[in-house]
Amino acid sequence: MEAVESADPSITANVAAIDEPNSLRPYGSEVRWRIQQGKADNYRAASLGINASKVDIVNVQHEFGLYGTWKEGVYTDHLRPFLETITKPVITGLHTVPPDPTPSIREAVRRICALSEQVVVMADAAVELLARDYGIVGRITVIPHGMPPIEPHGRVRMKKKLAVPGRTLISTFGLVDPRKGLEYMIEAMPAILARHPSALYLIAGQTHPEYIRQNGERYRNSLAATVDRLGLTGSVGFFNLYMAQREIIELLLATDVYVTPYLDPQQITSGTLAYALGAGKAIVSTPYLHAKEALADDRGILVAFRDPGQLADAVNSLLDDPERKKSLERAAYAYARDMAWPKSGARWADLMVEVVARSKTDHAKALVAGASHA
Repeated sequence: MEAVESADPSITANVAAIDEPNSLRPYGSEVRWRIQQGKADNYRAASLGINASKVDIVNVQHEFGLYGTWKEGVYTDHLRPFLETITKPVITGLHTVPPDPTPSIREAVRRICALSEQVVVMADAAVELLARDYGIVGRITVIPHGMPPIEPHGRVRMKKKLAVPGRTLISTFGLVDPRKGLEYMIEAMPAILARHPSALYLIAGQTHPEYIRQNGERYRNSLAATVDRLGLTGSVGFFNLYMAQREIIELLLATDVYVTPYLDPQQITSGTLAYALGAGKAIVSTPYLHAKEALADDRGILVAFRDPGQLADAVNSLLDDPERKKSLERAAYAYARDMAWPKSGARWADLMVEVVARSKTDHAKALVAGASHA
């Protein structure tokens, strides 16, 4: 939102925020409407409020967990009543495009796209999925996941600030839950330490709030137990907190090798991967969809899912060969340069202006057509 407003100062953004069940967040004045997650009527009420406002266009940032509920494997889409009620043009950004969707997911996505003037996805692979698995083509734009503009320097200084001077820092950040496969990277650490004794694997980020609601800290506790079992105290660390953008950047600047050992081969978007690319990191990752696309052409190293041995070999290959590591860092930074928020925000702003203009033209044509039939 800040990037869009910065790219085009004529744009002013207001927010319809989604609150988790039984919570009420202390938002700032930018939030004009509130939606209680899980309540379809709240989504419809928000659309009525927006209809009555001076808003020109609505940008929906869609993720299934925010806009609907599952029961016995069937997805109930709460965005649908919002989109069926809204009278403003809508651009929907799909953060997730599940392959081989269930009938309820397929119908939800098809309906979302039908009721949106434009759909935005963050990877070319998502365009292919929409066509192949959903039968959706046309009015789809690819705008990669944005990240702050980062100048990749200051590694030694940032290590001192993080109180890990002299350590070889391997890191993963983001919300922690079992889909991240962090246990496999922990299990890779003994083989890495055998060749690089100063290595430290840092897992930064709080546990996913939805996972905590259902399971407490079971996953994090299992990771800590694996650290104890393998005798890795002092070589694996946890920052159990929600990280502000500045803290994420500082961690990345201090990092020698960034790892995403994620388990879902169909993951279409990873914000953490985007940030690591933007920071010019040498990246080791499992081959989920976003990673396969972003790390192609020798921009990173892909390893098999659930394979500590391959994770260790890949990390060691980079730590053993500083020139190879620098080559990956340069390639990652060059690839991500045009995805940083200033340019990504400008692409969103341009698209919004285009859709508003197109919507006004379509409306005028409809009025003319209606008058000719009167």
